[in-house]
Amino acid sequence: MSHFALFFAPLLVVTGFCAEPKALLDRDLEKIVAEISPARIEATIRQLAAFGTRHTLSATHDPRLGIGAARAWIQAELERSSRESGGRLLVSLDAFHQAPSPRMPAGGELVNIVATLPGSLAAARDRLYVVSGHYDSRASGPLDATTDAPGADDDGSGTAVVLELARVMAHHEFDATLVFLAVPGEEQGLYGSSHWAEQAQKKGLNIAAMFTNDIVGSTLREDGSHDRSCVRLFAEGVAPLKAPPVEVLEQLRTGGENDFPTRQLARAIQATGAKYVPQLPVRVIWRADRYLRGGDHLPFLERGLAAVRFTEPHEVYAHQHQDVRVEGGVQYGDTADFIDIAYTADVARVNAAALAELARAPAAPRGVEIETVALGNDTTLRWLPSSEPSLDHCRIVWRETTAAQWEHAVDAPAGATRCTVRGVSKDNVIFGLEAVDRAGHASPAVYPRPRRVP
Repeated sequence: MSHFALFFAPLLVVTGFCAEPKALLDRDLEKIVAEISPARIEATIRQLAAFGTRHTLSATHDPRLGIGAARAWIQAELERSSRESGGRLLVSLDAFHQAPSPRMPAGGELVNIVATLPGSLAAARDRLYVVSGHYDSRASGPLDATTDAPGADDDGSGTAVVLELARVMAHHEFDATLVFLAVPGEEQGLYGSSHWAEQAQKKGLNIAAMFTNDIVGSTLREDGSHDRSCVRLFAEGVAPLKAPPVEVLEQLRTGGENDFPTRQLARAIQATGAKYVPQLPVRVIWRADRYLRGGDHLPFLERGLAAVRFTEPHEVYAHQHQDVRVEGGVQYGDTADFIDIAYTADVARVNAAALAELARAPAAPRGVEIETVALGNDTTLRWLPSSEPSLDHCRIVWRETTAAQWEHAVDAPAGATRCTVRGVSKDNVIFGLEAVDRAGHASPAVYPRPRRVP
């Protein structure tokens, strides 16, 4: 059963009959989820922790210790995954010079490690889905580049998720392109992700969505108990723009404050996770990030892109940004002993399911409008034709204005670009439109703009 609560009778539309969506499962996607290996994830986290410190300013030429050794090992692992998949995974280094800053007084060279899995459908290959983890770590002192900083959870766990996703997904095909990023400089100011996002913007890359996994490995509470009930997904609503564009103001005026692209992405992730990884519910948090903290999705949000952050249910601050020590009977430090490997693997499975669904679905519909020409108790949506060969039909979804997730859905007939839902007033609910392929893969929904002309 899908995440929608469906009507019992079909609703008439302008071009024919709406049909209730069929609950379809992608057997290959189930296989991808099953192939995620807790053992490989654990081995990756322990290896990353063994580099002593991965502080951005730590040694770059020591073969065993420091960020340089970690970078070389991550690159080698991704290249091994590429060889094992027949060279389908393209591995490259994105090196750049970071200017001096308070946490990098002399500046320095930073290197993003990038693994790209090109899409198999020519019409969708330019559409990118990016997933990241940051491979740097830190101890108590923000400029301390020598003290051990294992960084098992922050963010060895997220980096391990990204490497495992690349290993598994390189053996499968997706219409759109997947980009697996391991970035440095997060602890100094999101430098690696900021550079990659800036370069992507300059190149005009079509980034449809971005996930970051940061602190996704522990289920521990501060009282010593464990909570495996969910993974948090932070999703910004309205971007804090000084001068919002006309279309943003228009969406706000019509009650669409919870339906900007990042929130729509979060709904899609939550729904897909529920289908394929039911043991780990996705808890969507309606804000960009935690108070006083930030992650590598923020540079993407700042550029108007849909981007979300995965994080574990609770955070034990004695295990973050702390020298490894015992003080007052309390164990400090971010060591691998506090990692819940089974939980981390489930986080990876949610990522894999959502990325696969998005990369196999058609692009989100364009030019979606809701007709507001005359008063009435029916609702008519229209949209532009799509040239994507994978598109089978569009799906109209709606929910109560106070509901977080879509509650109802009907499929428009194949080829339709205008449909009327009888007996459901646009005044009372929030509508959206998804693009769906023949196998049932659906894009995130698009909020319709009001159309005031026939």
